[in-house]
Amino acid sequence: MATSTRPSGLPNRFCLPGFRPRRITPALSHQSKTKVIVIKISVVIPSYNRRDLLKRALLSVYSQTSLPTEVAVIDDGSSDGTEVMLRREFPQANYYYQDNLGVSAARNLGIQQTTGDWLAFLDSDDEWLPEKLANQKAALAANPEYRICHTEENWIRNGAQVDVPKKYAKTGGWIFSHCLALCAMSPSTVLVQRSVLTDIGLFDVRLPACEDYDLWLRITANYPVLLVEQPQISKHGGHEDQLSQAFWGMDRFRISALQKIIDAGQLSEQNRLAAVNMLLKKAGVYLNGVIKRGKTEEADYYRQLIERYAMDVH
Repeated sequence: MATSTRPSGLPNRFCLPGFRPRRITPALSHQSKTKVIVIKISVVIPSYNRRDLLKRALLSVYSQTSLPTEVAVIDDGSSDGTEVMLRREFPQANYYYQDNLGVSAARNLGIQQTTGDWLAFLDSDDEWLPEKLANQKAALAANPEYRICHTEENWIRNGAQVDVPKKYAKTGGWIFSHCLALCAMSPSTVLVQRSVLTDIGLFDVRLPACEDYDLWLRITANYPVLLVEQPQISKHGGHEDQLSQAFWGMDRFRISALQKIIDAGQLSEQNRLAAVNMLLKKAGVYLNGVIKRGKTEEADYYRQLIERYAMDVH
């Protein structure tokens, strides 16, 4: 039967450690670059009232040619029969329920309740291609110094595959600067060693959106990222309940994430200047938007913010 757990006593906020530069050491033991490594992978899937989409996502997990060690579904307060469906069709999945606290809290709960030394995230509206985990494990076996790996992706909009805009092309290596303009990694593609999150911290529950953008900034400031260049997931969009469509002015959350990592004071000078310049660019665009909407107090706040950080580049 599916494990049903209502955790108690977990904090609603998670401390975010400082951004400490780290020397990258081999994270995986391996005998040959041709052998697939044996690692324990925990899959974390947050879901809110997406019973049918969640079923598609889970089918893609259990169709993997290299199966994960465990699968945790975090139900963020659904009322659509999600638990009934899981108990009936996916009894092998571990099920956890929380009140509607948001996707960050749901992912964090999944991280805390699982035991694998590597974590794979899957949004409930996406699906993995059958060899996704196998290909990432093979890539990590050939590049054991990496502790995080992501992949290219296919985009599906309203049921049809579309071309991925060039600005969303994925890249690997030290990609902090590439992560500044937009969210450069999709959560559903990421496989990350648990020790990275122990070092960097979890998803910031104070951000109602762009929580992944915030985490990728903190990770890529300290760790290089391995890229599998072939698409390994189908990323679905165009449906009404997408978080990216729930808020006007999404860049205000990215500005907040930039401000946080700059103020932590532990970026390299090159990364700090790049982050400040991106903050100023985004804040200037957002300021024009709030002025047009007559939001006087918010406009004053962003004017002061721009004035403060403009001093850092002169």
